[in-house]
Amino acid sequence: MAGDPPLIALNGARLRFGERPLFNGLSLTLSKGERACLVGRNGSGKSSLLKVIAGLQDLDGGERFVQPRTVVSYLPQDPDFSGGGSVAGYVARDPAGGPDAPPHAVEAALLRLNLDGTRRLNSLSGGEGRRAALARCLLGEPAILLLDEPTNHLDLPTIEWLEGELQRFRGALLVISHDRTFLGNLTNTTLWLDRGRLQRLDKSFRYFEAWAEELQQREAEAQHKLDRQIVREERWLQRGVTARRKRNQGRLARLQGLRRERAEWLRQLGTAKLETASSGRSGDLVIEATGIGKTFETPDGPLPILTDFSTRIRRGDRLGIIGPNGAGKSTLVKILTGAITADSGKLRLGSNVVPLYFDQRRESLDPEASLWESLIPGGGDTLLVRGRQRHVVSYLKDFLFEEGQARQPVKALSGGEKARLLLARLFAQPSNLLVLDEPTNDLDMETLDLLQEVIDDYEGTLILVSHDRDFLDRLVTAVVGMEGYGRTLEVPGGYGDYQRHRQAEGEAARAARQSRAKAGKTGEATRKGSDTRARSRSKLGYKDQRELDALPDRIEELTTAVAKLESDLADPELFSRDPGAFTRATEDLAKLQEELDAAEERWLELESLREALTQ
Repeated sequence: MAGDPPLIALNGARLRFGERPLFNGLSLTLSKGERACLVGRNGSGKSSLLKVIAGLQDLDGGERFVQPRTVVSYLPQDPDFSGGGSVAGYVARDPAGGPDAPPHAVEAALLRLNLDGTRRLNSLSGGEGRRAALARCLLGEPAILLLDEPTNHLDLPTIEWLEGELQRFRGALLVISHDRTFLGNLTNTTLWLDRGRLQRLDKSFRYFEAWAEELQQREAEAQHKLDRQIVREERWLQRGVTARRKRNQGRLARLQGLRRERAEWLRQLGTAKLETASSGRSGDLVIEATGIGKTFETPDGPLPILTDFSTRIRRGDRLGIIGPNGAGKSTLVKILTGAITADSGKLRLGSNVVPLYFDQRRESLDPEASLWESLIPGGGDTLLVRGRQRHVVSYLKDFLFEEGQARQPVKALSGGEKARLLLARLFAQPSNLLVLDEPTNDLDMETLDLLQEVIDDYEGTLILVSHDRDFLDRLVTAVVGMEGYGRTLEVPGGYGDYQRHRQAEGEAARAARQSRAKAGKTGEATRKGSDTRARSRSKLGYKDQRELDALPDRIEELTTAVAKLESDLADPELFSRDPGAFTRATEDLAKLQEELDAAEERWLELESLREALTQ
């Protein structure tokens, strides 16, 4: 933080990529307590700069300084599991060649990230591999933590857990991520790598767009004439900041209107009306699901994925689906589109539904083909896009490609450019139902902005599976949360609305617990005032009766303690002010909540038994 000596510093750093300079004369410092993000357009050199800071990439010029005995931990964008072996062995190994971590520390790290240490590295999914790499990074208690796209392939519960861990981290943190919500919640410093220059804002990423727009306006005033190269280099800034802010004002208003319409429709519908509420103009209904159930058989027994799930999706709706990995999000999508059959319930697809599916694995591109050939493999110079003939070059420009790139081979493209070409090919296909399964994985912010714009302009219906909270908030009109063991919850609005709904449910549950506790005390007073004949009937044993008499006071005491801890943890500054207190409060809350649940269950059990004996 300000005033602390830097743990690591670059001075006059210079690095080239082939003939192209990535940065020249760059200076940077990171101090204890800083949680910084590194942002910039695709290809600006963010990952290369992170490798320089980690000591994995040599500079062409300048100096790198690290405080003596400072431990630096680095998470690459694509962790290397080529060494094979078990997950526990990988996590325990020190990448710098030091001694392996002790077994108890490895076990604790694996437990926190829900990983099986006996699994082989080559059997891990993308999300599991990312969690193993994170466990390895966090294990050594580093002074500097460098993370390149840490949220890729992680589900929402794991992302939120990681946010909490990093907020409690007391060293210096530098992270590259396309997840705007993650960066906004986590960071207190923003570093912008733009055309080889590093600019610093001592505020969270939440302030980046307004700050970047202000810098751009200053530059435009100071520099009246820009050559063509600078204009091209500024494309990301122009499109991704100022223009997007202006466009989003109108789009946000339209989205809010669609959300209000969806909320009103859900209120009117109700479960009983689901079967009969199909009136409307032809083609208005896209999907109707009633009482859907699906269970998978596992070695541990049946695992319910959906239980009595019902919804209706109308033309123009934008439905987001969220939940932890393994909850069945992709299964729900496949059931709704008719790709797989449910065990029970009814599914009805509307007339003339033409779906277009974009899954997590992505389709492949021929590296030798040109961009032109990738869009029109049969030849020609125009393609039909949403009922309009478009010249291939004009269409490619919509996806941020230059005219000169049209004849280049796919193998010359960067990762972000390949993703944009895939999106261009996808949206050129005819459809009126767009199904996107985790589309934001491995996309940079530039491509995410573009994807959002294309979806905004899409006139059909959208089903979106995503862990990107900002992306959901910007696009969907309703969220279906898959909460495990077949439970689902549909809430109108975006992810923020879903969170607020769940919070309100939690507060209602606490109020119900307090009400039951008071009812128990009232019932006890009534029992004490009952007549002798009632008391002479069969009754609870002495020990059970004493336990029943004491439980209402204990439940009220526990409810008050839980509410106090929840209030303490709601303080956004607690983790930075006193990380030890934050950790203790979190652990105490889990214990008290478990004790409260057990006390309520026991009270209900004894009260039911007492009523049965006195009847």
